[in-house]
Amino acid sequence: MTEPTPTPHADVRANFEARLETLINRVDAIERNLRRPGNPDWQESVTERENDEVLEGLDVAGLKDIAAIRAAIVRIDEGVFGMCVRCGEDIAPGRLKALPASPLCIECARAAD
Repeated sequence: MTEPTPTPHADVRANFEARLETLINRVDAIERNLRRPGNPDWQESVTERENDEVLEGLDVAGLKDIAAIRAAIVRIDEGVFGMCVRCGEDIAPGRLKALPASPLCIECARAAD
């Protein structure tokens, strides 16, 4: 009996799925925290508002990461993971190691900035 051939990038996909679960849980916790009632003490409410601004930034960053990871999983499923979505060239392995969900090669990323 032969063993099934592993799907290309199965380990990367598994890492993405684990990271996605962590991010979703973190974003959910942040959003619950942001929905909590404010403190009636005005001095405490100022501090809470400052904290909420930090949480809102973390929420936005988390949502962007979730979107990027979901898009990368789609590229894996479509068999195009590791190819630049703009020019179609391979993304350098070093770039994928540093930024695994990156949809762009370094040249296209530089041009986009």
